[in-house]
Amino acid sequence: MSPALLLPAALLALVAMLVPLVIHIARSSETRTIDFAALRWLNPSPRPVRRLRLDERLLLAVRIALIAALALFLAQPVLRDLTDRQPVIAISPDLDPAVAQGLKGRRVWLAPGFPGLVEPAPPSPGDISSLIRQLDAETPAQAPITLIVPPVLSGVDAERPRLSRPVQWRIAPSDRRQKPVAQRTPPALVIRYAPGAQDSARYFRAAAIAWAVPDQPAAYDAASADLPLPKAARHLVWLSPAPMPAAVLDWVERGGVVLLPNDSPSPVEGDRRVVWRDGVGAPLATAGRFGQGRVLQLTRPLQPAAIPQLVEPDFPDALWALLEPPPAPALVAASDHAPTLGAPAYQSPPLDLRPWLAALIALIFALERWLATRRQRATAP
Repeated sequence: MSPALLLPAALLALVAMLVPLVIHIARSSETRTIDFAALRWLNPSPRPVRRLRLDERLLLAVRIALIAALALFLAQPVLRDLTDRQPVIAISPDLDPAVAQGLKGRRVWLAPGFPGLVEPAPPSPGDISSLIRQLDAETPAQAPITLIVPPVLSGVDAERPRLSRPVQWRIAPSDRRQKPVAQRTPPALVIRYAPGAQDSARYFRAAAIAWAVPDQPAAYDAASADLPLPKAARHLVWLSPAPMPAAVLDWVERGGVVLLPNDSPSPVEGDRRVVWRDGVGAPLATAGRFGQGRVLQLTRPLQPAAIPQLVEPDFPDALWALLEPPPAPALVAASDHAPTLGAPAYQSPPLDLRPWLAALIALIFALERWLATRRQRATAP
């Protein structure tokens, strides 16, 4: 623990301590006239004798202390390296808190806010990986961390958490059953094309057929661009260089998803991000927001010569991921999700001393007012 000043230049205000000193010296030089009965016995030209005398020294000291405290307050004093090395034991809400018996340290639930184990178990968090990173970031570097989790984790990120320190990763049995993962349903594809663009629609028609469940028809609707969209439409492929009509724009703005060719005007005015790349990392499609909907746009002509992925076997999966980005992995084995190292170390914030210094200044000021306004005060003779 070491004290420090964030703004040491403010100590120049200590020069103001001369003000009460000058006031007290000036007050001590005040003289009073005393009448004598016979002045002829006095020396007409006496040599003056002056002595520097300070009256009310306690009041002077209090005033100087008040100015010094104010200058120190302006310099923003802090205390650094205030670290708590107490071990932290974080337990998943899916486990019985008894698994932490015998472990010494601060025991908390691995949940938002990190409540203590004395509180009832909170609901299972939906972002356990983020909570692990947050706990590492908010815990001093000298404090060891123990994480106790069930055999199967839910709500994890696509990669293992990267922390600033090695942690004890313990897996404990859990009696709670994990919820089954909902199966993704392929999108029902609506295709609208301009005259002469029927050939381009075949790539998307083939993808819709690949999504179809065996013995059931493919869910797609291909028609001319001048026909209205079905009421239940959710995903649209617009194969026309002409702007989308107002009805289609309203549909997108209310939450629809549309894929545009590279030569079609896009209603997106903000930033776009690349959502599809080829094997060497070059962009194939970008995405942007329009109201509550998403606008996808190809960066190359809709031809196999420009986009070879159109005729590759994984094109249906790539198109599905474009229209409906897959969610993060729902379930993962805890043994495969142990944190790794590589994150920056925790930096302990300094302790701000100004709140306590403000209270001290208020106390000194009250003392100064009492000393300055009391009835009996010393007077220079």
